[in-house]
Amino acid sequence: MAATDPALTALAQSWCALSLLHGRIEGHVERALQTHHDLSVREYSLLDVLSRQHGGPGGHLQMKQVADAVVLSQSATTRLVTRLEDRGLLNRYLCDTDRRGIYTDVTEAGLELLTAARPTNDRALREALDEAAKDPELAPLVRAVEELKLPASTVPAPTAASG
Repeated sequence: MAATDPALTALAQSWCALSLLHGRIEGHVERALQTHHDLSVREYSLLDVLSRQHGGPGGHLQMKQVADAVVLSQSATTRLVTRLEDRGLLNRYLCDTDRRGIYTDVTEAGLELLTAARPTNDRALREALDEAAKDPELAPLVRAVEELKLPASTVPAPTAASG
């Protein structure tokens, strides 16, 4: 049996730590959003992504772009959109210039729920990061997340819902 490459072992351990951090954050944020707003992390992320659209040229996202932003397959994103549409939080309509295109917009009720849920999301994210920072294995990752300064246009959604 061949010896394991130490560099690959370290890489695998780092990946496991990152996955653990993500899972802890997402779980904490999920519980907070469900408890206080009857929203999942994915639902919150979808409302957030869609609320950033605008009616001008290039202002609406295609379903593939939405799926990429909330890190779901197109079919899972469509099911998620349907659930939120059934709750009156989203509307879908045909694109004026391309009848094959379907746009999805957040309704007034969806915007109100998003506005109410945003502080809960932010607080839960902060709590999860603070708790993870107490773990010596996760502390460097928490610092890296906190030090990231991405342009707002490259950030799909300000939640833990990226996996």
